[in-house]
Amino acid sequence: MLFRKWGEFMKNKSDRKLNIAMFGHKRIPSREGGIEVVVMELSTRMAALGHSVTCFNRSGHHVSGQEYDEERVSEYKGVKLKNVLTLDRTGLAAITASVSAAIRTAFGKFDVVHIHAEGPAFMCWLPKMLGKHVIVTIHGLDWARAKWGKLASWYIKSGEKNAVKYADQIIVLSKGVQDYFRDTYHRDTVFIPNGVNKPEIKKACEIEKRWGLQKDGYVLFLGRLVPEKGVHYLVEAWKNIRTDKKLVIVGGSSDTQDYMDRLKSLAGHDMIFTGFQQGQVLEEMYSNAYVYVLPSDLEGMPLSLLEAMSYGNCCLVSSIEECTQVTEDHAVVFEKGNIQDLRNKLQELLDHPQEVKKYQDAASAYICDKYSWDDVVSRTVSLYQDSMARLDRHENKPAM
Repeated sequence: MLFRKWGEFMKNKSDRKLNIAMFGHKRIPSREGGIEVVVMELSTRMAALGHSVTCFNRSGHHVSGQEYDEERVSEYKGVKLKNVLTLDRTGLAAITASVSAAIRTAFGKFDVVHIHAEGPAFMCWLPKMLGKHVIVTIHGLDWARAKWGKLASWYIKSGEKNAVKYADQIIVLSKGVQDYFRDTYHRDTVFIPNGVNKPEIKKACEIEKRWGLQKDGYVLFLGRLVPEKGVHYLVEAWKNIRTDKKLVIVGGSSDTQDYMDRLKSLAGHDMIFTGFQQGQVLEEMYSNAYVYVLPSDLEGMPLSLLEAMSYGNCCLVSSIEECTQVTEDHAVVFEKGNIQDLRNKLQELLDHPQEVKKYQDAASAYICDKYSWDDVVSRTVSLYQDSMARLDRHENKPAM
């Protein structure tokens, strides 16, 4: 009888609605980076399921420049939005926002504090010490990114170590990162990949007006212009490509203006840099590309790749595990960092449209079936609830 009542009690706890806090992103609603898309999808869908969700946004300007700033709101699709103190300076914005958010979540009435990325995880000890259940999502091994100096890399690596020490659960987005945590720290993690939505295909209207782009008239890169994305490989490879198509590079910098300037200095007349884009223009870019290229050296789980495939694009990706695990045999792969191999594979696709069509026809159904945001949210909420139930069972297990 005692254990039956205990089981009923734990089941009721697992079904209850949770009070959830999230930080580590820049701000939502926003497409400033992949983390922002993930937080936006998770939080709004959790709120739709009846959970109370609060996201702690950075203050300050859009990462690509204040011209992209949007009006701040206090709620978005049922998610409460709180701005935290942020010193809007290179190298300080993420740190100060994370410290501010950690203090507010630690002293707030939250069941779960979900921290996104390694740098913000530096502060995970604070909500943990004040009794919160802490989940950390590792979106990639951020300390390895080329844009960081020694101090920033140390801080981010320390965040990784604090996640290992203090987080109740760690979510990773790839099997490679899961192996890294097991091999480096002997710490088990939970693999929950990102999701993707089935999009509506748009005609080339706005992009034709602005840049003269038409259906299948360009090769597309879309993402932040940072060194680890490997855009410099693509720019170099494109120089000797034989085609009348354009190379279109969509994205803004992220504390990497020097890198963007370098790319533009290398570009030829048949390359277009559009800057940061979202909304209708972004949808048209995905909808009408001939080939999408992701030449990254380092990724977590590339949302832009999932999105490109969801629009039915033929994709050409580098051979890193984080890309090839997503695409399996539904994309063309070149050797990471090998400009000649990238050029050869790209030229082959430009010369053989029937091969491109084969990949286009299979991409959307494959990726949308495999990666569902509803499934991601369900698994994440279950992780919250199961982990809390195990903790309660350990702390409150009835005596025999």
